[in-house]
Amino acid sequence: MKSNGASREDALSPQAALAHRLNLLLDVVVAERGSPVTFREIEAALRARGIKISRARWFYMKDGTGRLVSDPQLLAAICEMFDVDPSYLLDGVEGDVPERIDSQLEFVKSLRAARVKSFAARTLGDVSPETLRAISEYLNKDIDLHPNGERAAATPPRHTGDGRPATP
Repeated sequence: MKSNGASREDALSPQAALAHRLNLLLDVVVAERGSPVTFREIEAALRARGIKISRARWFYMKDGTGRLVSDPQLLAAICEMFDVDPSYLLDGVEGDVPERIDSQLEFVKSLRAARVKSFAARTLGDVSPETLRAISEYLNKDIDLHPNGERAAATPPRHTGDGRPATP
């Protein structure tokens, strides 16, 4: 099932829409390798492509604050880093989310639900049994829709030497 970003992004400012798309890319990296991309990684990868970026600029791009970043070389280089078509950030036209991102978004959602369930079980010991049961029921419904997420949340990702997830 491919998601269409138009409904959500239509209501956003251009800066917020760009931030939304960047954050989807960053979420996919977390799902694929098990850890977030650091600013230093972004800076180094862009520098290798002949592009400089300040920490402040990266922050307001991700946060959707400040003026709109529309530098085609910068946006194309970011897309290249994340292995998506440059039109994803460059066009600004709402459309389908790239298939790779879409497939990972469902996984990220279920992974987060499983982690919340695990965290709640550890930290909410003094909550009434009814409240804990209601929380568990809600999370279980979502986890049942995406069974691989709970398994992935319980198993730390293995990585190869280059930081990519190891294949089983």
